[in-house]
Amino acid sequence: MNSRRKGFTLVEVLVALAIVAIALMSALRAAGEGTNNVGELRSRLLAGWVAENLLAEHRARADWLPLGVQRGTAREGGLDFAWREEVIATPNTAFRRVEVRVFAGVEETHSLAHLAGFIVNPPGSGK
Repeated sequence: MNSRRKGFTLVEVLVALAIVAIALMSALRAAGEGTNNVGELRSRLLAGWVAENLLAEHRARADWLPLGVQRGTAREGGLDFAWREEVIATPNTAFRRVEVRVFAGVEETHSLAHLAGFIVNPPGSGK
């Protein structure tokens, strides 16, 4: 007769619990990082809209921008953004290249969006 009981020892149960705890902590960490990524993606999407809006406004108003750098702020989706717009001459004098960068803050250290486009000076506009 075998008088030993069948089942798990206390050490085996503790090891299994430790493994489950580690797996759950890893899953929780991955979920937390996913949440942070969603916020970053939302900010980048809204910053891209800010850049597109700036270029669209220039085109709609038929602006002929002076060469150089302009700075400003915009609010999109409840968030505040700083933007920097650089107007650059092109070999064709009827066109100017406009590069827009949008930042999370005024310090311009973390660029969320970058968009380049062209504006046209129509012939006979006198601008």
